[in-house]
Amino acid sequence: MTASTTDRAALVSAIAAAHAAERGPLLPVLHDVMAELGHIAREDVETVAAALNLSVAEVHGVVSFYRDFRTEPPAAHTVALCRGEACQAVGAQALYDATCARAGSLGDDVEVEEVFCLGNCALGPSGTVDGRLHGRLSADRLDALTRDWR
Repeated sequence: MTASTTDRAALVSAIAAAHAAERGPLLPVLHDVMAELGHIAREDVETVAAALNLSVAEVHGVVSFYRDFRTEPPAAHTVALCRGEACQAVGAQALYDATCARAGSLGDDVEVEEVFCLGNCALGPSGTVDGRLHGRLSADRLDALTRDWR
């Protein structure tokens, strides 16, 4: 184990210990690991399982079931496009498909995600660019919003 791996395991153990006395601590532990470290690595699953007296399979099952938990570090930049009904009605599917097809041209470390309703239905297609909400998106508008990523 490297020092950073040891530090990571110690942090994950401390997070698990802080929730261990709670009823059903697994989800709060995993959310806190995500908040602190950005993703849940394989070794984190093992550490959480040991700390909460669960099997690795139980923890892995929860991590792999919920979309909010990621097992790889996040990209430097994220474009999340709404795929809800109101946005779909105004071209979100075509925008999503085009954005996925062009993802590499946006930059080397960019992730394109789909979300299902951002509550910005009147201004569809909607999405977020690095967490900031935008409405009436188009391919040209996304190009303008992501220009400095290239």
